[in-house]
Amino acid sequence: MDSPLALYRRYRPETFAEVIGQEHVTEPLRAALAGNRVNHAYLFSGPRGCGKTTSARILARALNCERAPIADPCGECESCRDLARNGPGSIDVIEIDAASHGGVDDARDLREKAFFAPVKSRYKVYIIDEAHMVTTQGFNALLKLVEEPPPHLRFIFATTEPEKVIPTIRSRTHHYPFRLIPPRLLTSYLTELCDREGVSIEAAALPLVVRAGAGSARDTLSVLDQLLGGAGPQGVTYELASGLLGYTPDTLLDDVVSAFASGDGSAVFGVVDKVIETGQDPRRFTEDLLRRLRDLVILSAVPDAAASGLLDVSGDQADRLVAQAAAFGRAELTRAADLVAAGLTDMRGATAPRLLLELICARILLPAADHTTEGVMARLDRLERRASISGTTSAESAPVAAPVAPAQDRPAPSRAERAAPERTEDRPAPAPAPAASPVAEPEPVAQTPVVQTPSAPTPVAPTPVERPVEPEPEPAPEPVAAAPTPAAPAPAAAAPSGGLTLVDIRRLWPAVIDRVKGVKRVTWIHLTQNSQVVGFDNNVIALGFQSDGPRRSFESGGHSDIVQQAVIDEIGAKVRIDAIIDPSAVPGGTPPPAAPAAPAAQQAPAAPAADARAAAPADDGWASAPPPSDDPPPWAVPGDQAPPADAAPSEPTPRRPRMADIQAREGELADAPPEDPDAHARFDDADVDAESSAELLARELGAQMIEEIPRGG
Repeated sequence: MDSPLALYRRYRPETFAEVIGQEHVTEPLRAALAGNRVNHAYLFSGPRGCGKTTSARILARALNCERAPIADPCGECESCRDLARNGPGSIDVIEIDAASHGGVDDARDLREKAFFAPVKSRYKVYIIDEAHMVTTQGFNALLKLVEEPPPHLRFIFATTEPEKVIPTIRSRTHHYPFRLIPPRLLTSYLTELCDREGVSIEAAALPLVVRAGAGSARDTLSVLDQLLGGAGPQGVTYELASGLLGYTPDTLLDDVVSAFASGDGSAVFGVVDKVIETGQDPRRFTEDLLRRLRDLVILSAVPDAAASGLLDVSGDQADRLVAQAAAFGRAELTRAADLVAAGLTDMRGATAPRLLLELICARILLPAADHTTEGVMARLDRLERRASISGTTSAESAPVAAPVAPAQDRPAPSRAERAAPERTEDRPAPAPAPAASPVAEPEPVAQTPVVQTPSAPTPVAPTPVERPVEPEPEPAPEPVAAAPTPAAPAPAAAAPSGGLTLVDIRRLWPAVIDRVKGVKRVTWIHLTQNSQVVGFDNNVIALGFQSDGPRRSFESGGHSDIVQQAVIDEIGAKVRIDAIIDPSAVPGGTPPPAAPAAPAAQQAPAAPAADARAAAPADDGWASAPPPSDDPPPWAVPGDQAPPADAAPSEPTPRRPRMADIQAREGELADAPPEDPDAHARFDDADVDAESSAELLARELGAQMIEEIPRGG
């Protein structure tokens, strides 16, 4: 049994009504045939497989139909049956392939035979296919015949390159340009043909067939014929179509697009390696990636493009494309598509297409290295997405002017000012009187170190030097009413600053650490093993270190700038990094609670100064010392330990008040130039030599020198 004809031959149109996608040509021809206004020469031009030769045959059938003038051939007369789809052909309709008969001798032979009358038809019709292959001498030989043919002669030229037909011939013909068939029309036409053939085809496979046909009806039917021939019991599936046609599977495209959206270079280059390992063509993969990016660009501009038919994709694929487009910004998608398009052009004729593909992926993953307008817009899109994670817009995430000047703009505090907040904590709290009331708080200002002590002893605390200026505190109703308010500063670490909170910073901190890891390994080690985020206020991130050594190494190594840039890239906020000492910080562990714990001196009800002196035990060993006050003792040098309770002097000796000692040195400290807060951890020898031995013993031990015995005596 003979094998069936090819699909494009079995379903070749026999009337103009059956020609699809060429209504702009078929309708005027039908009108001319019906009105008997047919010209003696026609020129049909257009891409291959769009219906030029088929329309020329239909026109010849209509011209020689016994019922002419008629728009469509009747199909019943002898001439229509001879020129039918499976007919023997007519002697009066001559088809010439100009690719092999385009010389001047062939043109002269045609001119000699053209003057003979038709055998049994009304017209003798010459259909010259591939007319652009006729030489200039051949066209010149036909020029007089085409210009003034005999009444029974008609010419139909069909070509894909009408510009190669000499102008003298084109000017003597009616030119009808054919076009490519729209994809949606081809899709419906293929579905109808599959129903006629009795073979099922998946909806996801139809776009691949249409894409392979590239708008040509003949090429599309040839591809479909190949798939139908290899289809199994399940019909034409997506896997069969993508495998035979050589297209990239949607799973690979989904993986690489998702990796681009998340900035995962490992996943991107893993997909490239899989493309090479599976034997696929890198050029075809790049072309498919460009087409996918084109679909995403359209979806980002027209969210309902899939539903409205603007994109010819299946339902489940449309949902995936919508989700992928939402993960990008428009500028990012446009930039990625431009890079892929430029790379695809460079791949033509390249000897290392994989290398070019990897370079394209690297450029897409690094918008920061692109200083063009597209690169800047892509970075802005990424920053806006980072800011949206914390629930703020790009305008809100911009740094706002804080009412308090940043720490780097304030003058460096003196040694006494730096020591004051720490002395209050290091000094053992006196035993409060049982009957003391919390209302009798001497100074509301003394509660300010509560915010600073758990996180870090930073210079942000108000200077305690101003407190001696105040007279003896008296319990007044106004300060008493304001005293309970310090319960609110507990969540100060989570107060919003520029739209971000401490909770947001800690939630996004792992991403910052990952970015730092790719920049500098030492900085990453500091962040993961030595420090922890302990505070965030006024666009300042406080990193707590358990000891001073790692903190100094962090500051001196320029790691703050690296962390600051990583925060800008990942979070989209311009902040300052402040390294502090915080013994409560647990590097690499659970973050400390947002509300700092109050010191021991504040947890117990405070008593007035007179009551505290009365309640102090007589045999304490320090009974002769001045009563404890809110002012830090002079011996509470940063880093030193307070003297033990049992280290009492041998005999009670009156000693100078501790605050007076600070006031005595205030002028000297004020005249000194500002110094680095971390330049010294304790007083050096110069400070000790500046005082006499008697003053030093009186201040440190509370002793009185009776007699100084000279050396050698």
